Amino acid sequence: MQIVIDNIKMPIRHTKEDVLKAAREIVRLDCLSAKNFDIYKQSIDARRKNNIHYVYAVTAEVLDNSKIHSRDIRPLKEGGEIHIPEVALDSRPVVVGMGPCGLFAALVLAESGNPPIVIERGEPVEERQRTVEAFWRSGVLNTASNVQFGEGGAGTFSDGKLNTRIGDSRQRFVLETFVRFGAPREILYKAKPHIGTDVLCRVIKNIREYLISLGTEIRFNSCVTDVSVRNNQLCEIEINRGESIACNLLVLAIGHSSRDTYEMLNRRNIELLPKPFAIGVRIEHSQKFIDRLQYGAIEGLPPADYRVVYNGKERSCYSFCMCPGGPVVNASSEDGCLAVNGMSMHSRDGENANSALVVTVNTTDFDGGILGGIEFQRKYERLAFKLGGENWRGPVQLAEDFVADRQTDALKEITPTIASGYTIAQLKNCMPEFVEKTLREGLLDFERRMTGFSSNGAILTGMETRTSAPLRIQRGENLQSVTAEGLYPAGEGAGYAGGIVSAAVDGIRAALAMLEK
Repeated sequence: MQIVIDNIKMPIRHTKEDVLKAAREIVRLDCLSAKNFDIYKQSIDARRKNNIHYVYAVTAEVLDNSKIHSRDIRPLKEGGEIHIPEVALDSRPVVVGMGPCGLFAALVLAESGNPPIVIERGEPVEERQRTVEAFWRSGVLNTASNVQFGEGGAGTFSDGKLNTRIGDSRQRFVLETFVRFGAPREILYKAKPHIGTDVLCRVIKNIREYLISLGTEIRFNSCVTDVSVRNNQLCEIEINRGESIACNLLVLAIGHSSRDTYEMLNRRNIELLPKPFAIGVRIEHSQKFIDRLQYGAIEGLPPADYRVVYNGKERSCYSFCMCPGGPVVNASSEDGCLAVNGMSMHSRDGENANSALVVTVNTTDFDGGILGGIEFQRKYERLAFKLGGENWRGPVQLAEDFVADRQTDALKEITPTIASGYTIAQLKNCMPEFVEKTLREGLLDFERRMTGFSSNGAILTGMETRTSAPLRIQRGENLQSVTAEGLYPAGEGAGYAGGIVSAAVDGIRAALAMLEK
């Protein structure tokens, strides 16, 4: 029987052997015999600045059937295995999109003996990296391959955060798969695991090569531009407005920025529903300030993160996708529409920390029916592009000046990290009034709770608009579109996930549903 030994407290300076030794002692005191001790979870308890310490959970294999008495020992229930049936599908499946959802759907299908055709509008990840970096330097945007589109999906140029709240046991399989293809083993046990853009790019390439070895056909620079549905059954897809492919089994893992695909699906009467999302800005602090905020004077700990929430009378303002030691990035994918995001490398050793501060947007906040959320996002991205100078520079403002509703004359000790450059501007001119009001209230609240958070030279950069999909592709309990049998909408772009791991799990679910059918 596998057990977990919980609540093992360790000082800041310790070794792995110290942790395992403490676990063995707890097991011995409980009169159990066990072997194969290994670290299962690691977190930092920083609630009391005078008593910051690590907390571990350790797994072990019990050698006898003795009864467990300690409240810190429990049976291990979570597993990392999934059953992939070996069945022959009637036709070759197609996966659209090579973000985490599409990659894991393709992986399950390939390992079941049904290697799919994978359609990706962007470039392979190594070429995509060069294209993105060239855009940041030169301002020449490739609308098909950028921070949003290309192998690896939008999460590639983010922090590579792997924490999730979905509570699905298959998330362990996702983490173990990343390790299998080159991610550091620490992601299996850290409370807030992350890979980082640099490592994630290598992992994704390794997964691609494995898929190809199993017979998967991958077509880059290819975009699905139409679908044909007859008698409520998917029967054909169009690629790049020219080539047609017979297809009645399709995992649609398009990502939350595939606006042209949403528009095409709407024309083809695939049932879509608008859904809430959030927009706002990126806030930058020095990483040393965030470390002091969370750890006090204690040194030797990993770069600190934070999570803040302000619940106003009408709306909420909250942090999202916090990136310790990383830059703000230009995440635009459409000409004339500026969107920003944040990213970190694995080491998280950058001078600044950044996070989105976003405000909820309800479906009643925009007109335009099903596609109204897309036009809402575009409107404020266009304003941000114009405010930045129409040259891909991000508009920035001191947080304290935004709160005081005054123009920023000069920045202070913190330098914006956005590689495409910045322009000092008043950010209220590129956001709705309700976002401006709620964001100002939130910044005042955060400053009261954490002195210096909204002052101390903190910088805001606009606009963060791609937090999640602005609509949902309706599907039934069998995970197929309610209007097109054989079409499996999945992941963030379909409105059913919110991050790398949850999107990957949804891709697994879609592939398994296809196989089980």
